[in-house]
Amino acid sequence: MSLLRRTQSEAPSALARQSWDPFEMMNQMLRWDPFAELTRPVWGASSFSPAFEVKETKDAFHFKADLPGLEEKDLDVSLSANRLTVSGQRQQERTEEGDSWYTTERSYGSFTRTFTLPDGADVDHAEAELKQGVLSIVVPKKPEVKPRRLSLKGLLGKGDKPNA
Repeated sequence: MSLLRRTQSEAPSALARQSWDPFEMMNQMLRWDPFAELTRPVWGASSFSPAFEVKETKDAFHFKADLPGLEEKDLDVSLSANRLTVSGQRQQERTEEGDSWYTTERSYGSFTRTFTLPDGADVDHAEAELKQGVLSIVVPKKPEVKPRRLSLKGLLGKGDKPNA
């Protein structure tokens, strides 16, 4: 069994087979993930794990997630010390007797995501909003940690005289 898996489009060309590059071979071996097979979804299994965008601006930390089909009652957003935790659940629709399913590609279930906030986060003034299936959380920065611009003054060493 080969450690390197190739798809049809990755097959080496005749020219590439003529010149074997040991550095490229080592690079491919280092990128190989022995646990990749375990992380792929299993057919028929469904789990709901929304992806988040996390962005830092000069004034705040912004978190966004697409949560289609969820309502405010389905979500719990909490802040404890320096941890932001978002959890929720998307219920599967009821099936009626006699329904015929041809494919099921939507995912359902519970999820929990926890983010560690830096020391400068002002958790007392954080805000969360769910609008049209998009969860937006803004955690402002404390004023003392916001970057500020310092004015530069001419620095002269002892005994130095400014040029006239």
